[in-house]
Amino acid sequence: MARLFAELDSQPTALGEISLRRRKIPTLGEEDIYEVKLGDEFLMSSLFVDAEVALADLGLAATEGGQLNVVVGGLGLGYTAQAALNDPRIQQLLVVEILEPIINWHKNELVPVAKSLNSDPRCRYVLGSFFAMAQPDIGFDPSAPGALFDAILLDIDHSPSEFLNSDNAGFYTRANLSAMAQQLKPGGVFAMWSQRPASVAFTELLQSVFAQVDSQLVSFYNPFAQVEASNTVYVAHNHKADC
Repeated sequence: MARLFAELDSQPTALGEISLRRRKIPTLGEEDIYEVKLGDEFLMSSLFVDAEVALADLGLAATEGGQLNVVVGGLGLGYTAQAALNDPRIQQLLVVEILEPIINWHKNELVPVAKSLNSDPRCRYVLGSFFAMAQPDIGFDPSAPGALFDAILLDIDHSPSEFLNSDNAGFYTRANLSAMAQQLKPGGVFAMWSQRPASVAFTELLQSVFAQVDSQLVSFYNPFAQVEASNTVYVAHNHKADC
């Protein structure tokens, strides 16, 4: 009989012990479910990826251009990156991840979408802090200082007020959002995932930096609670050159 649970890897990091687990829940079908924990906290599950996919779909749908250079902040289980690569306009996708074990899980193809990411020459993993690299004097592409991007898609913190790491809080300010926006091309798009409904305060903060801000609720079914759940995707447009 196949095992219903296995821990595939566990590694110490600066943020705590991170682990990758695979399980089957017979009542939910035969498909393997992959989970990531940081310490005692559940970070993500392959059972709930609708909003991660929507982050790429909504962000790129709002992005103009025929050849797109895009940054994804936070690799996770790879679903945002995979969804982004489904857009044929993508010329280059940089996936910035601060935790090296997560990048290694993908390189070693321990997670479901890793093979599709690894085999796509447009995709490149970048080990580093998204929030540090959001400063234009550092930049997201170590091989191309000063590079500008058509879209930046962010999925790291739980929400603009609930942080994976308390050090991340400083990003959610007008000064640091404005600094990140300097790495967007004119008219470029910043999109961000949140587990919470749209925040009025954060929407107003984005509006102080970007020319246009929208948010969309992404609903999905939670089979554990047997209820409809939802996350939010914010989509913000940078000022165009003639603005």
